[in-house]
Amino acid sequence: MYAFPPAPWSNIDFREQLLEDTAFLRAEQRLDTELVDKLILQLNRIYPQILTDREATRFRNLDVPTSVRLGELLTHLQGKGDEACREFYRALHLHVEEVYYSLPTRLRLRGPLFFLGCFGFAVGIAFLYYYGGSRALGMAALGLKRKAQEVLIWYTEEGIMK
Repeated sequence: MYAFPPAPWSNIDFREQLLEDTAFLRAEQRLDTELVDKLILQLNRIYPQILTDREATRFRNLDVPTSVRLGELLTHLQGKGDEACREFYRALHLHVEEVYYSLPTRLRLRGPLFFLGCFGFAVGIAFLYYYGGSRALGMAALGLKRKAQEVLIWYTEEGIMK
């Protein structure tokens, strides 16, 4: 079984999250007929309590446009509850990873963390520079490639001469 890392939104209701992502998923061009069928089969074979054979057959009807079938599937899963919605996200992550990471709820949750990480790094470098930066930057040059090492050593020597 594929192990998933703990989700950063683990305290969020997956049903609400799927409701927010539904419009994006229905409009997503990368979710073609074949991929939607893979998602349906994954839910049906691995979790028959979530999607029975009869329901899977109904959602795999090729006479109905893919976006309509996907919309009906998502509505059905929301009606089944939080566990069904979470298993849909797992199947999506397994079969169409690039769509999974493009979901509006994923981007919204990942955005602030990325900003805070970059900001924290910049603040750390600023403190390092302000509180004895020239010696610390000289030590940092030991682990870098030759060109970067030359720049940091030059900067360190320039700071000592002042």
